[in-house]
Amino acid sequence: MGRAYQNRKESMAKTSDAKAKVYSKFSREIYVTAKSGGIEVEGNLALAGLIERAKKAQVPAHVIDKALDKAKGGGGEDFSEARYEGFGPGGCMVIVECLTDNPNRTFGDVRNCFNKTKCKIGSQGSVSHMFDHSAIFVFNGEDEDAVLEALMMEDVDVTDIECEDGKITVFAPHTDYFKAKKALQDNIEGLDLDVDEIQFVPHNMSPVSEEDMPMFEKFIDMLNDLDDVQNIYHSAEI
Repeated sequence: MGRAYQNRKESMAKTSDAKAKVYSKFSREIYVTAKSGGIEVEGNLALAGLIERAKKAQVPAHVIDKALDKAKGGGGEDFSEARYEGFGPGGCMVIVECLTDNPNRTFGDVRNCFNKTKCKIGSQGSVSHMFDHSAIFVFNGEDEDAVLEALMMEDVDVTDIECEDGKITVFAPHTDYFKAKKALQDNIEGLDLDVDEIQFVPHNMSPVSEEDMPMFEKFIDMLNDLDDVQNIYHSAEI
């Protein structure tokens, strides 16, 4: 399903088994997106896409509705985005995305994960320049040339397109996310997106040695255990 999907799949594999954790992360993100852009999906495309992804992840309707009701009330927590960068076991590059109501606490918690696994947290921009911030779509298909033509006709700036095992993966700049998604929906009959996200995709992968693997797994597990952590991206080649 493409390099970005595989990277995401590996970095979030442990979390995907813990349903409560997945529900909590979607709930927080839905709340923040709805509170900032409005609870009506017709006028908040980011919220519409997020709810669609939540349903595909089998997040129960009552969890989604509760997050929307909370945003509608206008009160509650005041979450902000935070992003931390650094180097993980074996020198792989790592980006950690968080939603937090206490940046000082979250920074301390994330830094502790780096320190306890002998990793190095860096300053903002220390590794993100080695990643593409990409909109990524994965769906069934064989004819990547036809997909590319449809996207170019809609003036979408496609950065890469792959076809592997009956799956097409489209990469576009994150700023073209909504335009690219609409172009796919308008031009591909029966489109069912397996992946519909904005991710950080590393320019190059870094092999993790067998010796470093236990520490890498501990590092990822510690980050995933933090409530404020939403996404983890890395360049580790497993």
